[in-house]
Amino acid sequence: MYTFSVEGKTVSVYPCKTPGSPALYLNTFGQEEPQVVAALGKLHLPDFSLIVLSGLDWNRDMAPWDAPPVFTNGAPCTGGADDYLHLLTHTLLPAAEERLEGIPRWRGLAGYSLAGLFALYALYGTDLFSRAACMSGSFWFPGIRDYLLNHPFQRVPDRLYFSLGDKENRTRNPVLQTVRENTEALYSYYRHAGIRCIFQLHPGNHSHQAAQRTAAGIAWLLND
Repeated sequence: MYTFSVEGKTVSVYPCKTPGSPALYLNTFGQEEPQVVAALGKLHLPDFSLIVLSGLDWNRDMAPWDAPPVFTNGAPCTGGADDYLHLLTHTLLPAAEERLEGIPRWRGLAGYSLAGLFALYALYGTDLFSRAACMSGSFWFPGIRDYLLNHPFQRVPDRLYFSLGDKENRTRNPVLQTVRENTEALYSYYRHAGIRCIFQLHPGNHSHQAAQRTAAGIAWLLND
């Protein structure tokens, strides 16, 4: 495993054993990396490289545009996803792949919560990724559903994975109540467009078994 930092972002590279194996990029919020790596280690997966990105300015780097706080006394989102995507594709990704043998056969992007939203949003801004896994993606985000349904991908993805906890929309917060409806609408739209995708509903709330659910999403992208 290799770890390095660029412009305040930390990149951990878990290289594949077979040159040219797929590369999965995972944006993370805090200290969940060891739990996700451990969960992946319990699964029987084909060879791949895992690149974990941390040290993010979460409400900026993962947010497509500005949005008011969702919670009382919460922080607003200050849309910087396009800037972060440029950093990822032009600086972080090339630096990470210098540590790999061979060019990845394909690349996937994965994330939980707001990073799950970013994983899908990024496919509208770059053609470097052909698969995305969105675990508990924040598709309650104001305006995101309309944006995704009315703009073209830079590259039509091979696979899309969506999951939610079955209690996530059971809230008094009117913004968060939309998350299941919006996620199911996106899943249905992409499926009818001929994209191979899946929507899984897991027991629990937003944070229940997050590492295991992240690993499950990555596994689905990998298992052809």
